[in-house]
Amino acid sequence: MRNKWRSPVAYWNGDEADVRSFLQNPTSTQLKQLIRQAKTVIIDEAQRIENIGLCLKLITDQIKDVKVIATGSSAFELANKVNEPLTGRKWEFYLSPLSYQEMVNHHGLLEERRLLEHRLIYGYYPEIVTNSGSEEQRLKQIADSYLYKDILTWERIQKPEKLEKLAQALAFQVGNEVSYYELGQMTGLDNQTVEKYIQLLEKTFIVYRLVSLSRNLRNELKKSRKVYFYDNGLRNAIINQFSPFHLRNDKGALWENFMITERMKYLSYNQIAVSKYFWRTHAQQEIDYIEERNGKMNAFKFKWSEKARAKFSKSFLQAYPDTQTWVINEKNYEEIILSQ
Repeated sequence: MRNKWRSPVAYWNGDEADVRSFLQNPTSTQLKQLIRQAKTVIIDEAQRIENIGLCLKLITDQIKDVKVIATGSSAFELANKVNEPLTGRKWEFYLSPLSYQEMVNHHGLLEERRLLEHRLIYGYYPEIVTNSGSEEQRLKQIADSYLYKDILTWERIQKPEKLEKLAQALAFQVGNEVSYYELGQMTGLDNQTVEKYIQLLEKTFIVYRLVSLSRNLRNELKKSRKVYFYDNGLRNAIINQFSPFHLRNDKGALWENFMITERMKYLSYNQIAVSKYFWRTHAQQEIDYIEERNGKMNAFKFKWSEKARAKFSKSFLQAYPDTQTWVINEKNYEEIILSQ
């Protein structure tokens, strides 16, 4: 075991029984002997270690110049075990699926352009990107064995089939407004439970919500929301639809979900903070996605074909003057997701 711990970077795996036993209740002296000369300590599957928050606090407070990276596949469990002991002592990082920018950096712009329609179907999970030819099987495994893991374990949900129905309903409604009442009718859940489950799906980084922008016009929708998926491949796995992009009748939804998600990755990686909305009126005038930063707005419409018509409402432009407008299609999409 001695050689196992010797490394400039100490790596401990919480799946291993001896690691869990040792780190469950160590003293600072024991931790110093374990870390030795390492300047970085990586603890994977940290949520599996009892009292891991207190262990991390000991390292942070008692051992100088050591950086600790704690990772876990269970967002709920890890957050619950480290938040209180590490208040004021930690930085949290969210690792999204791979991005268009990262893949361009990896194998070049031309290759990633060629793969665009493939990404629209199979997404950017690292396991999917690195295992060409087995995308469908791997995505189904992710959806079946991992998708609901945190929620089912943490919330002790007794009827997971209703959660699955809700995820499927959300997948079919990408790009459309969602009604908690209608979702409840489809799934057999009440409004409050639908909202609770969607919040849980957000916390496990499966979906995210956009709220409607409403300030100046009387006929703007005021309390509406849309739900998108963090990954196109996972969305398609949930509804078991992997037909080629050119044969799809949901091209618009796939394109909109992909572009908004890639835009969010771009903003995050470039540390650009914006407020995010969509806009719609009772007269069915709509803008897919809006960003606001320092009082200025960018408004986006997403159309796969550059030949598709896309006009911005005069009433919107009058109500929100100086807004920069974008129509994003298969020819110009890189303008908003690639760093210049």
